[in-house]
Amino acid sequence: MACFLVPTTEAVITTITKKVISDKEKENPVENDKINFSEKLGWLNKMLWGGSALLAFEHLWHGEITPFFPFLTNAVDSADRTAMFHEMATSGVGMSLLVTAVWLVMVSVVSSWENKKIPEKALQK
Repeated sequence: MACFLVPTTEAVITTITKKVISDKEKENPVENDKINFSEKLGWLNKMLWGGSALLAFEHLWHGEITPFFPFLTNAVDSADRTAMFHEMATSGVGMSLLVTAVWLVMVSVVSSWENKKIPEKALQK
């Protein structure tokens, strides 16, 4: 139906946020051994945009998206709209939360690796 709209909306928001953070990071660069947060946010963007594109293609393949207004077949009838919004609230939000949780695990693992590398370099000096 329209579950792909939720991760797509999150992807738009994170893309804008990444651009703003990236501009600020250019003004204040971080240590050479650490990955910029904007780059880490880029990982989330790629995961969200890729998943949203695959979901949109799947919905297009099944005829749930049309090239004319209202574009979503379930947006025509009010009863179908209720089911569509329910799917967005359950499946769409669930998928967005899962992708974001996986990204948070990725960022925490990379951050712990970065923190381990810094003391090792201090000992080598």
